[in-house]
Amino acid sequence: MPQPAKPQPGSISQAYATKLQAYDEMFAGEGQLLPHWQPLTQELDQLGREGLRRRQQMALRLLRENGVTFNVHNGLRGAARPWQLDPIPLFISADEWVAIEAGLIQRAELLNLILADLYGPQRLLKDGIVPPELIFAHAGFQRAVVGMNFPDDRPLVLCSSNLARGPDGRMWVIDDRTQAPSGAGYALENRMVMTRIAPALFRKCHVKRLAAFFQPLRDRLARLAPQNREDPRIVVLTPGPYSSTYFEHAYLANYLGYTLVQGDDLSVRDGRVWLKTLEGLRQVDVILRRLNDDYCDPLELREDSQLGVTGLLQAARLGHVAIANPIGSGALENPGLAAFLPGIARYLLGEDLKLPSVATWWCGQERERDFVLANLNRLVIKPIHRTRGYRALFGAQLSAAEQAAVRERILRKPHLYIGQEMVSFSTAPSLVDGAVEPRNAVLRSFLVAGDQGYNAMPGGLTRISPLAGDLVVSNKAGGLSKDAWVLSKEPVHYVSLWRKPKLDQVLPFHSEPLPSRAADSLFWAGRYVERSEGMARLLRSIFLLRREMRDANGEIPKPYLHSLLRALTHVTGTYPGFVGEGCEKRLQKPLPELRSLLFDSGRTGSLTATLEAFGQATLSVRDYWPTEVWRVVDAMRQDWGNEEDVSEPRSYRVEDRLNHLIMQLVAFSGLGAESMPREAGWMLLDTGRRLERALGLISLVRATLVPRMEEGVQRQLMETVLVTCDSLNAFRRRYRSYMHLPTVLELILMDPHHPRSLAFQLDCLQQHIAELPRAQPSQRLGAEERCILEAYTRVRLADAAELAKVEEDAGIAPALDDLLAAQTESLWCLSDLITSAYFSHSLPAQQLSPQRTVEEL
Repeated sequence: MPQPAKPQPGSISQAYATKLQAYDEMFAGEGQLLPHWQPLTQELDQLGREGLRRRQQMALRLLRENGVTFNVHNGLRGAARPWQLDPIPLFISADEWVAIEAGLIQRAELLNLILADLYGPQRLLKDGIVPPELIFAHAGFQRAVVGMNFPDDRPLVLCSSNLARGPDGRMWVIDDRTQAPSGAGYALENRMVMTRIAPALFRKCHVKRLAAFFQPLRDRLARLAPQNREDPRIVVLTPGPYSSTYFEHAYLANYLGYTLVQGDDLSVRDGRVWLKTLEGLRQVDVILRRLNDDYCDPLELREDSQLGVTGLLQAARLGHVAIANPIGSGALENPGLAAFLPGIARYLLGEDLKLPSVATWWCGQERERDFVLANLNRLVIKPIHRTRGYRALFGAQLSAAEQAAVRERILRKPHLYIGQEMVSFSTAPSLVDGAVEPRNAVLRSFLVAGDQGYNAMPGGLTRISPLAGDLVVSNKAGGLSKDAWVLSKEPVHYVSLWRKPKLDQVLPFHSEPLPSRAADSLFWAGRYVERSEGMARLLRSIFLLRREMRDANGEIPKPYLHSLLRALTHVTGTYPGFVGEGCEKRLQKPLPELRSLLFDSGRTGSLTATLEAFGQATLSVRDYWPTEVWRVVDAMRQDWGNEEDVSEPRSYRVEDRLNHLIMQLVAFSGLGAESMPREAGWMLLDTGRRLERALGLISLVRATLVPRMEEGVQRQLMETVLVTCDSLNAFRRRYRSYMHLPTVLELILMDPHHPRSLAFQLDCLQQHIAELPRAQPSQRLGAEERCILEAYTRVRLADAAELAKVEEDAGIAPALDDLLAAQTESLWCLSDLITSAYFSHSLPAQQLSPQRTVEEL
């Protein structure tokens, strides 16, 4: 067996060794480098600090481009805490992993047996192995699930345990996650980034692959299906884009090939779960839930939940849908169980635990309670169930008054609290502020049920504390992540999730239905991206005009500028703006209003608010975008969301930012058009774009070309309208240097071959609406088809010369105004018809009687 080696003098590993004050993953003793860490130390010495810094920056750039986040979505800037990855992996030797893996598999089998017993025969309670107060007082124990038949002998499909190495060098289990254990997707993303930034080291160390973990998961979920096992419909149920781990939900759904759904995408009818799609209802066979137990069904569980599916529990009770993990699995996350696990293991398995838990005392027993109260300053105090604002209390850090308050709470309801030994975790080398520093580390392992037992992910997700000596290791507390490399003694072969078809097998085409919620988000993503582009183009024209006239030392014609400013208010809908009460003052000094329209995120209709809405719409359907599209969205959020002094926006600076933003918006539209299949999702995205482009064009033309103006001002307005509509070059090629209103209207309103014209938008809308799926096909035109046909026909029959005629008394072109007003009404009517036909906004049913709160238990 290789012996520990001493680090080379002057090396990074030697400098690191001098900082150690506790047991470390890299060193077996003082100055003794563990053999399996030697390839890493050699790599660190070759890279040096500057090379490590570049590697870290590359990792963070890849994570940002892929949109990897962990936090509640926070407007345009995305997540307030982007996912952080330390470029130095955690190494686990092959021999040590064998022992860890055996202990994890045993623990998963034990947790599975406990779950089946608690909701079945309850022998643990009847035989006195576990106190009933510990189970029944826990918020995760769901009484509605008692007696339910689980669809498999291993109902606990997924589970996770947090591991840390204690001062004695052994791995200890801190706690378990069994409801919807998160982190597997982040571990996979970390691995993909590490193989990009350190490919040579990865190959040299023979690291075990993570992909092999996900194939048993996919097979297991398919076998859970009550019916249609050959091709089951499996969905991933997420709380939505505001969930802290939403990235992982979308990532896993895309990686595994499942449909990502929210609660309002599903409906229970006749005891079965149905997915609401554009094509109608489709039965769901298996739900991989990322939602906590009590939020899953507002009818039988938490009555105020807006995230679950009404009647889901009854559908599972009838055996018409399988849920992984089963509702009620949260009872296993009770930390008080750790005190009884050794006895449970001997009772159910006839074995001792291979991986010990941190020493735990449940205060529901008199002797244990007295021990905890007598040793408050040496223990960690936790409630038995996690609630909002949950945190562990380190007795040594509490004041005398705080300890007295904790003592009073324990004495009032002792069964709700535990005391745990305060263990000093081992440290691992981490890159902090350009230097390799020791930080406490916790490894989250993952296991999936298989036919012959549980399969452990080789490694998992490692998290490190942000500060030296900090025992709170959590992403929510600002912790960083680290990739865990389980080493193999032999070269590791590539693993793929793709199945190999037979030589003569012809695979059928399989298209996933589009959920109504996703259809709604795609539709509005198209609208918001087009609205942002139109607004940005008009703002750019206004700032360009101001700069050009100022540079030429000339006066800006007020009717010309005022017309554009009024058009801006009409296009953005930000009334009163430049047209309502107080508009004269704002027209004379437009900068404050322009600044608000540019950067005020709290103002509906501003450019920043519209971009935030666009970001939220794209985030909720992020699993539909290719990586390149999401990188454009991320760059847009980063660039426009950067803080800078906007108290006095200068024309040239704003122009540059608007030019860059327009380029990004056009890139999003172009990449979407080139990469998305021409299915219902793309059609709704493009329908939203065409609808919004038509409405924006109409508002612009009505505000600028309908009112009668002097000839010189009107010519300038026509040119600006053409520039804003990206139509000036096309106009010049057709009409050379000759410009008058009929020709402008001919191009931007009635030309069916010009991509920026109103007729072109209406023609595209007509085609999309004809191709969208219908629940009940009919030979007659639907309401939305009649609406768009009427609007398109009216534009095609219009005469440009008649539209350009101005009535002197009215001061406007009445025929043009009437046509545009009728088009606006038709398009808004079309939007309402599409919404009512394809998008669902119904709220789930709620209980009339409230459930007991955690405080009442």
